[in-house]
Amino acid sequence: MGFAEEVREQEAEPGFKFDYIVVCVVTGSTQGGMIVDFKKDGRADRVIGLDASGTVEQTRAQVKEIANKTCDLIECGYTIEDEDIHINPDYAYPAYGVPSAETNDAIRLAARTEAMITDPVYESKSMQGMIDLVKKGFFTEGSKVLYAHLGGQPALNGYSYTYRNG
Repeated sequence: MGFAEEVREQEAEPGFKFDYIVVCVVTGSTQGGMIVDFKKDGRADRVIGLDASGTVEQTRAQVKEIANKTCDLIECGYTIEDEDIHINPDYAYPAYGVPSAETNDAIRLAARTEAMITDPVYESKSMQGMIDLVKKGFFTEGSKVLYAHLGGQPALNGYSYTYRNG
């Protein structure tokens, strides 16, 4: 819940709102919490979860359950509906924890251009997805897109041989 509050504070200074928030989704807890709080200002469906699990229907159910339990717990006064949840399943291939060539390209691009380290299990799948969605025109021209990096760097140790040369 603190994430959306911080985003709102950071949006106030330059005087704009992010049109989309992109986040990796596997268990659903992060996206679920974001959806609950961003629903307050009509942006729940702008939290774009990029699935890395390969089990999108299970993940969608988890997001909805977590979000609604959170709403009950904090007494937010609304319910999270299916239309509030946006999960894109297109980037989880070839399997959970197995990077594709496109995933590896995203890892290297983010590192080279932004000095951003993304792991091959979670973040790189969502980085790959965000890059591809930009190329495909999913985000309307001029959209302000926030990429939520959730960590994952410790997973790199298990893939050190793959990335030993960059």
